[in-house]
Amino acid sequence: MALNSPFGPLFTGDLVRLATPTPDDHAIFARWSEQEGYQRSFDNDPARPISAEAHAEWERPFLNAPNSYIFRLRTLEDDRLIGVGALGDVQWVHRTAMLGIAICEPDYWGRGYGSDALRLLLRYGFEELNLHKIWLSTIGFNVRAQRAFEKVGFVREGVQREMIEREGRRFDLLYYGMLRSEWLSRR
Repeated sequence: MALNSPFGPLFTGDLVRLATPTPDDHAIFARWSEQEGYQRSFDNDPARPISAEAHAEWERPFLNAPNSYIFRLRTLEDDRLIGVGALGDVQWVHRTAMLGIAICEPDYWGRGYGSDALRLLLRYGFEELNLHKIWLSTIGFNVRAQRAFEKVGFVREGVQREMIEREGRRFDLLYYGMLRSEWLSRR
């Protein structure tokens, strides 16, 4: 039975939904860890394949942390797991959080799934968690991520020059932020 609610959908966007992690997901993350493009764009650490068990062990502390909200990104069309999104490092005193997102399935890159997921995570952070600011970072070569961040209203706030090294080349680490007032003005 549906509740009569004055609020819009909290976990459902136009293309994706924010879903709870399940034990079956770890095998999919293990498969994704073998994709160099995903590994090198999503994380600053050296790329390396990991097992499903290693992923489960790595993620365990974050799942129940009081300052971390982790979601799986699943398509509305067929409920396919395509990525992960999280609000972490929540600083309740300051009402700030870091956003992390990855569309891990290459077939879904550049098709609006990331932007839709970003909008959901922002809504969750600003409406449900009552945050004042949400920030994130990306490596300078990840132009697709930069476009998605700017499309939903993030503002580039800073840069750490030549912070990341990949194959002997140096790349900047770019920082983006969005204030609650900026998010409200875009609604």
